[in-house]
Amino acid sequence: MSRHRRSQRIRRHPALGLPSGLSPRDLLTEAFAGVLQRPSRSALTGLGTVLGVGAFIAVLGLTGTAASQIDGRFNALTATEVTVQDTGGRDAGHVPLAFSPDADARVGALNGVTAAGVFWNVRLRTDQGITTSLHGTSGANGSNVRPQLVAASPGALEAAGPHLTQGRTYDAFHENEHQQVAVIGSAAATRLGLTGVQNSPAIFIGSTPFTVIGILQDVDRKPDLLMSVMIPRSTAEAIWGPPTDDRASMLISTQLGAAAQIASEAALALRPDHPEYFKALAPPDPRTLRSGVGGDLSSLFLLLATVCLVIGAVGIANTTLVAVMERTGEIGLRRALGARGRHITWQFLAESSALGLIGGLVGTSIGTAVVVGVSAARQWTPVLDPTLLATAPVLGLTTGLLAGLYPAWQASRIPPAEALRR
Repeated sequence: MSRHRRSQRIRRHPALGLPSGLSPRDLLTEAFAGVLQRPSRSALTGLGTVLGVGAFIAVLGLTGTAASQIDGRFNALTATEVTVQDTGGRDAGHVPLAFSPDADARVGALNGVTAAGVFWNVRLRTDQGITTSLHGTSGANGSNVRPQLVAASPGALEAAGPHLTQGRTYDAFHENEHQQVAVIGSAAATRLGLTGVQNSPAIFIGSTPFTVIGILQDVDRKPDLLMSVMIPRSTAEAIWGPPTDDRASMLISTQLGAAAQIASEAALALRPDHPEYFKALAPPDPRTLRSGVGGDLSSLFLLLATVCLVIGAVGIANTTLVAVMERTGEIGLRRALGARGRHITWQFLAESSALGLIGGLVGTSIGTAVVVGVSAARQWTPVLDPTLLATAPVLGLTTGLLAGLYPAWQASRIPPAEALRR
């Protein structure tokens, strides 16, 4: 047959001259078939991606949830607390106590204040102690103990948010009548050996007896009160005089959102003639605290998530490379049937990407479940960004794609004849 006739026959069969191709549908079918062919290996291979994406979702979700809880707790306590310090201004030398006797009522009259009171630490002489015996011995360990003595008006105790184990706190009657009563914190009660107030136990501050009427179990503010003995302000001032070393302060609890306003009004309400005697401390901006805590948590756990993703990528690359070696004969057969090098590359890239995508989807589900589970256990409101949930599977897909680049390139370089011999 002449060359002219052979060329005519080839032209009569144009399909013989078409280049080989691989449609997207066939590519996806081959990829998922390769993944499902060895389910156990595929599951172990995708475990790293599952952990990495799951950690990524859990970290960002828990960080956002924790930041939200920080805001809530800040608003519930710190954002409703104002402290007013007695500085005395230029007259500090001869005005040891700038708070007037009716300071609680003056500030309490401001709109938004729930409780307010004056307090200061009472300085005792070195020969004075706080004991359960007039002879200076404690019931707990037989030696003098000396918790901090705090002069506090009834409003100060109320503003601290006391939770009592037993008894009660003193009130306006005890304050106005200079009653010798005391409320002690749980830590101070343990040191003094007091277990209850049923029999109206007495303690001695120096040689002055005080009846214990209440024991604090906890407080919402000023936790140092748990290690202190508190007596009415008027009683302390009558026995030991005004504060000396530590100047007095006022603790104010406010309604939510009123703290900044109260801080700006308190000094003028206390002393219209000398507002410069006081310095009001408003709560700080919660956004600074939230960003600091959130940044620390994110940096720490995102590093862990990155490590997991790297481990997952290495696992996918290693498994894909092993699969290339095991399927050398298959690669040779495909090449012999007309598949080109790029088709082999696409096939193995599709398989590694499918592993990454499946790992990303499973990791996203697990991470979301962790955030919801932790939030439910802690009675929090879970915070999850929908954009984050949509992005996470793409992160797994990208990890698988990058992990399969080298094995796919290696597969495309195998000569068909050599592959068939294996």
